[in-house]
Amino acid sequence: MSAARFLRGGLAGRIVAAGLVGLVAACASGPDRPKPGPLEPITAPIAGRVVWQQKLEGVQFPLAVAVNGGVFTVAATDGTVVALQADSGREVWRASVGKRLSAGVGSDGRYAAVVTRDGELVVLDAGRPLWRKPLGVRVDTAPLVAGERVFVLGSERSVRAFDALDGRLLWTVRRTGDPLTLSEGGVVAAFKNTLLVGQGPRLAGLDPDNGAVRWDVAVAQPRGTNEIERLADLVGPIARTGDVVCARAFQSAVGCVNAERGSLSWSRNIGGLQAVGFDGTTVVGADASDRITAWKAGGGEIAWTNEKLAYRSLSAPVLVGSTVVFGDGEGTVHVLSRDNGATQLRLPTDGSPIVAAPVVSGTTVLVVTRKGGLFALRPQ
Repeated sequence: MSAARFLRGGLAGRIVAAGLVGLVAACASGPDRPKPGPLEPITAPIAGRVVWQQKLEGVQFPLAVAVNGGVFTVAATDGTVVALQADSGREVWRASVGKRLSAGVGSDGRYAAVVTRDGELVVLDAGRPLWRKPLGVRVDTAPLVAGERVFVLGSERSVRAFDALDGRLLWTVRRTGDPLTLSEGGVVAAFKNTLLVGQGPRLAGLDPDNGAVRWDVAVAQPRGTNEIERLADLVGPIARTGDVVCARAFQSAVGCVNAERGSLSWSRNIGGLQAVGFDGTTVVGADASDRITAWKAGGGEIAWTNEKLAYRSLSAPVLVGSTVVFGDGEGTVHVLSRDNGATQLRLPTDGSPIVAAPVVSGTTVLVVTRKGGLFALRPQ
């Protein structure tokens, strides 16, 4: 998966950002980037296979896959939205919003929400179009649907709440003073009766009824000589187990927050572009060179590292049972041991990059490729 990021801000910010996009892309996937080494032999393999496949028309935006009640809901760039049974791949419903999309889909199992490239929020009810609302802002993060409300995080860090039934705007919160923002999937998630929102390097807990800030915690303390070096937006998806949520601050840090108390549990300075995985015991993520680190969830101590997949353009991971699952830039799925990072299983897809963190429902793991391939697998 390409590490290129687009930045938004004022006019000057866009000009500066355009240069950075080329710089980051060149470092991540250009001719000066080291080539990955050969894949290591698997010495202690586990069983696993692809159990079903589906196809969409391609994914060219920050992808999010919604998981509810044994159903995966996925969106494609062309505006197709489909809900599939996780265990079998059977299609529950399929719809088209008629326009190209700028981000993935959010769903609570009944309502599904997407945003088009021209800034229109579209909500579906069990696959049937329910309402549309112009936002007047670019959106790179999949909406959150929860409590019969739809929450939208704008690329300029605004947050809007809509009534899922009729599209009525309930409230808006805007954060000002940030000249640059990261045009990549950010953080908007539910925690009990609190809305979690990434605001630059900070995680905020908002009252979902009115947008009031309940707490605000810095996951990273950005350092640098200019605004680009200090850019440290939280990258989605956030990972949660119980009262603790863990997140990556772009190019800066990995940290965990107790969302019940609104306090930072720990933070470690480490560069990286993708989100992290977390299962209550272990936090796992890859840095900008795709060297993988596992931290102990309690205090952030390093549990193990793995450099065998360096420079393979890894996706964010998901932790499933005793395994950690990554996708890479060639469409290969790598299943590692959660305990020591050793490779246990390797499965091919369609040869195009895995475009987001794998997601899990029950024992089924779903990965989505740039070409729109949906591959469900079960490591055993």
